[in-house]
Parts: sequence; structure tokens; C-alpha cells
Amino acid sequence: MSGHSKWATTKHKKAIIDSRRAKSFAKLIKNIEVAAKMGGADLAGNPTLVDAIQKAKKTSVPNDNIDRAVKRGAGLTGESVEYTTIMYEGYAPNGVALLIECLTDNKNRAAAEVRTAMTRNGGTMADPGSVAYNFARKGLIVVGHSDGLTEDDILGAVLDAGAEEVTDEGETFEILTEPTDLVPARTALQAAGIDYDSADVAFVPSLKIEVDAETARKVLRLIEALEDSDDVQNIYSNFDLTPEAQAELEAE
Repeated sequence: MSGHSKWATTKHKKAIIDSRRAKSFAKLIKNIEVAAKMGGADLAGNPTLVDAIQKAKKTSVPNDNIDRAVKRGAGLTGESVEYTTIMYEGYAPNGVALLIECLTDNKNRAAAEVRTAMTRNGGTMADPGSVAYNFARKGLIVVGHSDGLTEDDILGAVLDAGAEEVTDEGETFEILTEPTDLVPARTALQAAGIDYDSADVAFVPSLKIEVDAETARKVLRLIEALEDSDDVQNIYSNFDLTPEAQAELEAE
């Protein structure tokens, strides 16, 4: 799940020991392949590839796997990498909006797996455009909390590089930019000596809705079912947790 809400941190903690780590590796490798195909294997000229590799390394993808993915994507091994991006729209239980981004080499398989996961877990598919208008395409940089690092430190580093907003999400800081300002903002962080966890173009909800723990469990169950598909690359949602629901889920 990609997003900018407190529950994402809770989910990430659980995911560290999740048995589906291999699926996570496969999706990160796919990102690297696509980035290398689009911009080549030279890191100096391909910031998208830099970010894809950094995210893979943060998730402990082995270096050999990363190197092979770069070469395969850039066409240096003679293999062909052909993926199509498809965006599905839908609703989770209680009207929570979902954007489901697929990166696939088989459109029919992706469509079938998304529909099956939605149907079996209380979700409903929506017409194109009926959900997407609630989201804006933004650059999203996530910075982990570290000793002495403050919101003002980050804001001072990225303000002149196009950052629109910096928020403290508890265990991370999140920086929003226009998509075209993503690379300048992360470069400004590096120049200031501030490490970042991820830098991606994401779909950010214009308005988030708080849900209780019961609803959150249903939504997370649906999201996890969708993520079981190798073709589902990112899921964006507009829900957030109430403080009470956050505490209840963290205690489980």
C-alpha cells in the first residue's frame, strides 16, 4: 500500500515478518526493470532507477537480483521486458476509495485477479474516473525519524526545491511535491545530509476519511488480498485511522 496515513506505519511493521516478502521482492524487481527500460542503466542519468534501487535495498533485496534486473530491463541480457500499466478504481467497505495500479504482462490476468479479490473481500469495482478525481498525482518522499531531526530541518532543506508540504506522521516525515519537483527535492535532502526511505510519484487523496478499527480491518483485508496478486503494484486509498483505532490495531 502506498500512502501517507498513520496506519501505513502499523502495516509496515507487520509486513517486515510477512511471509509474502518474496512477492514484495518481485514487485520491486519489476519496478527496477521498468525504470531501466525507460531510462537506461546509467544511474547518473536515470533518477527513477536510483529511487527504485534504493527502495529495493531498503527492503533487503539482494544486490545480485538488483543488478540482474537493471541489465534485463536495459536490454543488456537479450531478454525483453514488456509491462503495461493499468489503473483500476473501486470502493472498499464503508465507501473507502481505492486506486489499484497494476504493472502487468497479461491484462486479462490482472483484471481477473483484481475483480476476484474485490468481490471476495467486500469491495466493488467503479467506473473509470468515478474515484480518480478524488486523488492528485504528487511526488511523495518519506523520511524516517532519527535523533534530532525535526520537521523544520526537512522543510528548510526542501522548501526552495519545490516542496509543497511536510507532515509528521509519527514515525516518518512525508514531503509532498509536484511530480516534476520530486527529483530536485530528494536531491536537496541528500545535499543536506538527510537520508530518505523512498521517493515516488503517488496518488494523494484530496480528502482523507477517518475510520474505526472494525472498518480498517475490513479495508486492510481487501488491500492484502489485492496485494497477493503479482500484477498489483500500488494501492492508493483515502482512509486514515482515528487515534483510538490506531491504538487498537497496534495492540493486536
